Amino acid sequence: MSTAVTQAHVEVVRVYEDPGRSPGEHRVLVDRLWPRGLTKTSVDFDEWEKDVAPSTELRRWYGHDPGRFGEFARRYRAEIAGEPGASAVSKLAELAASRRLVLLTATRDVEHSGAAVLAEVLTATRGS
Repeated sequence: MSTAVTQAHVEVVRVYEDPGRSPGEHRVLVDRLWPRGLTKTSVDFDEWEKDVAPSTELRRWYGHDPGRFGEFARRYRAEIAGEPGASAVSKLAELAASRRLVLLTATRDVEHSGAAVLAEVLTATRGS
């Protein structure tokens, strides 16, 4: 099982398997819900950006079914293209341009997660 997905200066890390902070990075929790079983003092993060998380409706529809990932990714990209997601994505893209950005998520399947899609979006935003 993969616990991290890296693209350019954007890395996705499962919060339960977090190896810890590296110098100069900015760490953002990108889930709408707080990770189960963890306290806010036990997670090393700089901010919690709920506006880039998939909507509750989309998250429930997806149900972390890898067979639905393609459609989930398409719908999620459409969600974060509108507000308030677009502003949050823009802010994160600016951070990623100047330092390593770590996207923290609680999902078990990092490769098929909203955080992985967000990392792709941020990388594409940086490249354009």
